[in-house]
Amino acid sequence: MNATWAAVAAFVWLGMVIAISFLEAPLKFRAPGVTVRIGLGIGRLVFRALNRAEAVLAALVAVAVVAGGLPAPVVALTALAVALLVVQLAGVRPVLNRRTDRVLAGEDVPRSRAHLVYVACESVKALTLPALGIAALAV
Repeated sequence: MNATWAAVAAFVWLGMVIAISFLEAPLKFRAPGVTVRIGLGIGRLVFRALNRAEAVLAALVAVAVVAGGLPAPVVALTALAVALLVVQLAGVRPVLNRRTDRVLAGEDVPRSRAHLVYVACESVKALTLPALGIAALAV
């Protein structure tokens, strides 16, 4: 049963990442009347909510994996997904938040490389989560 919960949480997590990071985030800037400042303000709220949900799902996956004594590949994929989330939350998001604060305050700031790091982590996570779900279901 723990393997099933790990898989369910991994696939829900994947769906949220795809829906928000790969659909909502880029599309909101194409909507009529959405300025960079408005888009960043919306994005800050949406990603804060996403990241909280991700933390809950990551904890659920980790507990299911540990409690279920699942095999090494599942443990490794779980560790990778959780590590990517930690890098995003602890390393990249603070940098992006400081930049967003400056933009929202009216400053003209250059593009941030931190955004590319966030996207790279999100992309690897989007590949890791289905592998995790499939590996958990194979147990």
